[in-house]
Amino acid sequence: MIKRHALYFAPADAGLWQAGSGWLGRDAATGRPVGQPAIAGLAAATAAPRKYGFHATLKAPFRLAAGTTPGALHAALAETAAALAPVPLPGLAVTRLGRFLALCPQPQPAALTRLAAEVVTRFEPFRAPLSAAETARRRPEHLSARQNELLRDFGYPFVFEEFRFHMSLTGDLDPAELDRLEPLATDFFAPHLARPVQIDRLCLFGEDEGGRFHLLAAQALSG
Repeated sequence: MIKRHALYFAPADAGLWQAGSGWLGRDAATGRPVGQPAIAGLAAATAAPRKYGFHATLKAPFRLAAGTTPGALHAALAETAAALAPVPLPGLAVTRLGRFLALCPQPQPAALTRLAAEVVTRFEPFRAPLSAAETARRRPEHLSARQNELLRDFGYPFVFEEFRFHMSLTGDLDPAELDRLEPLATDFFAPHLARPVQIDRLCLFGEDEGGRFHLLAAQALSG
């Protein structure tokens, strides 16, 4: 049974997908564990993002709204992907975002921000309102006024102008651990960082009863 759905970007490029899945220790397409590089503390550092799989969030996890169905969601996936054009990125960089590491474009193209906004808007009818507990987990006391407005209206504080495309590589870490892992991550992903990346498909993920996300479907962007 699927608890929540999410709209993510997951790379079709096999090399980048395998590298990201290997770093995290899990392949979200197969649901199976993957051997991680022999880096001390990596299993613990990647525990939080491992359950989501290697991805970039476009529309954050949501429960289906009353009156909607998984079938309609899959149909909307195909319809939306057919309407949106791919976005090329010149490359990615290992980036420190607050207390975690992620792969990010430098800089983020405006076209990518617009694409993410379209996904958020088009799938909003499928999202059930946040419960009080779900809202509390977003720690609204630490968000700006605008981020709290977005959380209330769209179920996630980091959309539209607050959106930052990122593919998480760690959970929250202390500064010393970030200092240690950042160059190791850069070395590990080096073969993939300078290569262009195409944001060329829209992926539907689902959360199982154990809290792990799985790739359910992917549609090429062809608009």
